Amino acid sequence: MSASSGSHRNGAHGESTRAVHLPLPPPVTQRSMGLPVWRTAAFAFADAQEYVDVLGGQRDGYSYSRLANPTADAFAAAVAALEGVGLEGEVRGEAFGSGMAAITAILLGFTAAGAHVVAPREMYGGTYGVLADVLARFGVRTDHVDTTDPAAVSAAIRPETTLVWAETLANPTMTVADLPSLAGIAHRAGALLAVDSTFATPAVCRPLEHGADLVVHSATKYIGGHSDVTGGVVVARPELAATVRHVREHTGGILAPDEAFLLRRGLETLPLRMARQCAGALTLATALAAHPRVARVDYPGLPGHRDHALANRLFDAGPEGRRYGAVVTVTPHAGRPNGSGGDTAGGREGGAAYGRDVGMALVDGLRLATVATSLGGTHTKVGPVAGTTHRQLDPDALTGAGILPGAVRFSVGLEDPDDLVADAVAALDALG
Repeated sequence: MSASSGSHRNGAHGESTRAVHLPLPPPVTQRSMGLPVWRTAAFAFADAQEYVDVLGGQRDGYSYSRLANPTADAFAAAVAALEGVGLEGEVRGEAFGSGMAAITAILLGFTAAGAHVVAPREMYGGTYGVLADVLARFGVRTDHVDTTDPAAVSAAIRPETTLVWAETLANPTMTVADLPSLAGIAHRAGALLAVDSTFATPAVCRPLEHGADLVVHSATKYIGGHSDVTGGVVVARPELAATVRHVREHTGGILAPDEAFLLRRGLETLPLRMARQCAGALTLATALAAHPRVARVDYPGLPGHRDHALANRLFDAGPEGRRYGAVVTVTPHAGRPNGSGGDTAGGREGGAAYGRDVGMALVDGLRLATVATSLGGTHTKVGPVAGTTHRQLDPDALTGAGILPGAVRFSVGLEDPDDLVADAVAALDALG
């Protein structure tokens, strides 16, 4: 019998065994400048007792990457370090394969049949869909209110309310959540405040510092920053993070190690990118607010925005100035110029002059901004709101959220701001 057929010459194993049991890499004592990628589904143990102890939680360690992975944990810990920089107590991060997986884990973890959620009227369509189309089937009720009005939030609270939901910067109207007030209302009712801070990132605002209990990000956006990776993350106190982790372990929403590596790398340039993108957004918003074919510009950096003063209290000011986020929502009209008597707060908003066709024409007239889904990357992206990000909302829900049919969302990238302004002005001028 030949060696290749399975015999052991001089104590050697067969070729298939040798191929499977290759030498392990040597231990590295120097610190890696890049995050190691633990691209493995399973982990091996020294003995049976270690296996039992790790799975049972009696010993720290990893067993299976659907439950936890060192690279994913390193990314989550990095986000927690940025979100919790101003806090005394410990916070932990939990990583997910997408922002929606992270959002769903919070909603599943802190509601049950008969529970009640208070949520914004203007909120991300994906979150709205989970509340309306999934949790409602299991007896979770939601009231959508104007969360910028503390009285409206207080009035919506019920004895069964377990969660108040907010967005630091609302999508797409860019209203600013009064986080300290919302936290006080939630906590007095024995509920938790969960905040989607995707549009802000820790470089603009850190909700936990203002009383929030949980903060969630679609890391696909600004944290990744290059439109090449999908992920999500939740940061909270350890006991709350444990609940979120428990849901993730049961539902399988873990972040893969390669994606975790890219997201962790994105964090290192997050402040630089956000500073540039926020500055570009302010330039674009200021220019378009003066254009005669623009009915409304939603951006809290504008002095006329309803939440400008609140943004100045809550948001960071870097060396380049206050950061107000990098999303600008523009509602064009094809009829009267600004200042000619058009009603931008009443009935004309739903008419033809402010309809979807006008917004679609603006989007199609752009040559530099890219018509694409998602946001937060190096390229400026643009899209009509009603038919894309908020397609889950019916016309009444859109109106209640203050979203006009022709609203167009710009996610400002890293291009030169003057080029973006020129592109948008040319498209607006072409509306006639």
